[in-house]
Amino acid sequence: MSSLIRLHSNDNVLVALADLRAGQSFPDLPAPLAQAVPRGHKVASRDIDAGESVVRYGQTIGQATVDIPAGSHVHSHNLGMGPHAADYAFGAEAKIAEPLEPLTFHGYRRADGNVGTRNYLGILTSVNCSGSVARFIAEAAERDPAISSMKGIDGVVPIVHGTGCGMASADEGYQTLMRTLKGYARNPNFGGILLVGLGCEVMQVPDLVGQGRLRPDGNFRYMTIQQTGGTRATIEAGIKVLREMAEIASKAVREPAPVSHLVVGLQCGGSDGYSGITANPALGHASDLLVRMGGTTILSETPEIYGAEHLLTRRAASEEVGRKLVERVRWWEQYTARNGGEMDNNPSPGNKRGGLTTILEKSLGAVAKSGTAPLSGVYEFAEPITTPGFVYMDSPGYDPCSVTGQIASGATIIVFTTGRGSVSGYKPSPCIKLATNSDMYRRMADDMDINCGDMIDQGVPIEVKGREILERIVAVASGEQSASERLGFGGAEFVPWQIGAVM
Repeated sequence: MSSLIRLHSNDNVLVALADLRAGQSFPDLPAPLAQAVPRGHKVASRDIDAGESVVRYGQTIGQATVDIPAGSHVHSHNLGMGPHAADYAFGAEAKIAEPLEPLTFHGYRRADGNVGTRNYLGILTSVNCSGSVARFIAEAAERDPAISSMKGIDGVVPIVHGTGCGMASADEGYQTLMRTLKGYARNPNFGGILLVGLGCEVMQVPDLVGQGRLRPDGNFRYMTIQQTGGTRATIEAGIKVLREMAEIASKAVREPAPVSHLVVGLQCGGSDGYSGITANPALGHASDLLVRMGGTTILSETPEIYGAEHLLTRRAASEEVGRKLVERVRWWEQYTARNGGEMDNNPSPGNKRGGLTTILEKSLGAVAKSGTAPLSGVYEFAEPITTPGFVYMDSPGYDPCSVTGQIASGATIIVFTTGRGSVSGYKPSPCIKLATNSDMYRRMADDMDINCGDMIDQGVPIEVKGREILERIVAVASGEQSASERLGFGGAEFVPWQIGAVM
């Protein structure tokens, strides 16, 4: 394989696929390398004038801040953000591919018609003040012989967080938390939910429960610590209730279901210069296959599609859908501005060490996870997904928070690409990790599920890798443990999006 790759015929930079030495010459370069270039980083394929657009993927990723001679390393020292107009062309490239015969997985059919990939009992908290007690109940449940002996229960998951009080009771932040907690209670990967509150918090348990059942199967209970009689009494009451709920949940069995019932969250974290070349486009191909089989995939992280949103609006199923996405981008511009931030506070230091320079470059690679399917819907954070196909859910770029929203929206499995090596898991939904490069895959093999670096090292076609990812999704959805599940991740990654003042 060549040590340099041009990703689009219009690009004026090449990407290094190995660590390159100063003075090395290559057929695609009119001059030797001016300095050493780390793998994943960019090299000017011709002279680039100061102020000229730097192009990767056939798209502008920024402007040269100085003259850049051919063969020079292109990165933060000579590339910056600049004007970047976008033609949204709503729906101009929305093309529906031929449907495919759906594969089958084995999941848990729920009363509302959804199908889960796991069968957990959840202890959901309305406020941070009940978090410790929820953990105490979960720990006691693990020791309880009646609960632990029941077959078919994947475990007891305490869903704790750091908010629920000290907040306004009617603003955007309150509604976002309300949607998140309700979404977790209804996620089909839970066979039952116990809601535990303190009693005096802003996010009141009766408001969460509402006028009807929070879960259609009725396997839902709630209590407050103050009303139950304190910590010990609540633990005892919680264990008693969990035994009853476990009896009901244990009756669920895996049975065949088409993958049209799968809802997959598409995520990336710890990205590098390989992300947009290997794992992200491979995941995009898998997403396309799943959508053609009637399934649903969710792209998120609005600050990390910034500058590439026009690629999604062009695939919008309607102008209304496209404009909803643009509205979320504009909301983020205002949100960051009023909080003293800016949309280009990304990429992170780790992203930059991996070769990414501007948010435009990062976003173009991140959008590749979405494949080519039409954008059929745009949703707010934790809003229930009601449209099958490829959809978008608004969220921060912070991975645990973004995944939290996707699971609240209904995601039953997460697929997560990483180049630097992110470690995390997201109970109740299993997380599949895709490595963008072979070196990191070998170094962190226990944390990774699939190596996409062989797309570069061995020339594995995107179609082959995409099919491999889809087959792993089906296997994990049917009960095979992912790497993060084997390591025990998932107990600390519930992170609701906190919007608004903490009072």
